[in-house]
Amino acid sequence: MKKDDRERCSWATTEIYKEYHDSEWGKPVHDDRKLFEMLILEGMQAGLSWITILNKRMGFREAFDKFDYQKIVCPNN
Repeated sequence: MKKDDRERCSWATTEIYKEYHDSEWGKPVHDDRKLFEMLILEGMQAGLSWITILNKRMGFREAFDKFDYQKIVCPNN
């Protein structure tokens, strides 16, 4: 296994955190679906740790139809 020498914030200690840190954290987002996903996840996080939300992210994607806001607003379309 190759050693990962990337510099990360101190909170990126688990694999799911490292993936989030490396691919999403601090990166600008201009995609409406992605912004909607983050809005929902941040709202669900109230009172929970972010790692809990990341671990349940696939369930949220299923529940919110892959965060397709148009399907959620107009479910008959």
